[in-house]
Amino acid sequence: MIALIRYTFATALHTQRYLAPVLVFTALMGVLTVNGSGPLPPAYASSAGALFVGSTWLTIALMSLDAAPQRAIVVISSGRSLKVLLAAVGTALTSCLVLMVFGLLFPLWVGDYEVVTASDLLLGLEAQLTCALVGIAIGVLCSRLVFRRQGHALVAAPALVMVTLFVKGMPPVNRLFNLMATTSDSAKLLAPAAGMLAIAAVILAGSTAVTQYVISRKE
Repeated sequence: MIALIRYTFATALHTQRYLAPVLVFTALMGVLTVNGSGPLPPAYASSAGALFVGSTWLTIALMSLDAAPQRAIVVISSGRSLKVLLAAVGTALTSCLVLMVFGLLFPLWVGDYEVVTASDLLLGLEAQLTCALVGIAIGVLCSRLVFRRQGHALVAAPALVMVTLFVKGMPPVNRLFNLMATTSDSAKLLAPAAGMLAIAAVILAGSTAVTQYVISRKE
């Protein structure tokens, strides 16, 4: 599995398909968090939203690195298509963990926050990880492994992102953002955020299972 993840990273770096998602993430961070002040939960909600969009796009890019003949060779070499799929998911998650560090520290650098507690940082981590998991789940489902026609995926991905972001009270993303926007005490949000994180993990597991089922049917 580690070898497959290293292969996916190497291919992504060589093709530079990671650049656009990462640039979008950093641009959103700049727009949403510069000159922030007051309590940190709303700022970290903005960071998580930026990572949500970036992780979705990044995952779609990672899932589309290899052409069909090359992917077939990788699957045969690894022994199972599930390993290749999990390696792509693992690569996306590892990449998002790196971006999370930026998402945690950048608002503190460009904003005016006098007091930063451990609860603030932990909440920011939970929020970003929740959004990363859901973004990866959407990216997996909207990859060309599921959609034969790229146009269908380009419609499905933004639609799912918009629904997840803006349907009021919908867990985990919109519900978490509402909580972070209305509660200034990070300590009180840690337990609800952990619940949203658990839901996000289940969503990613389900998305991966559905994608693997579609792949197995095509094979």
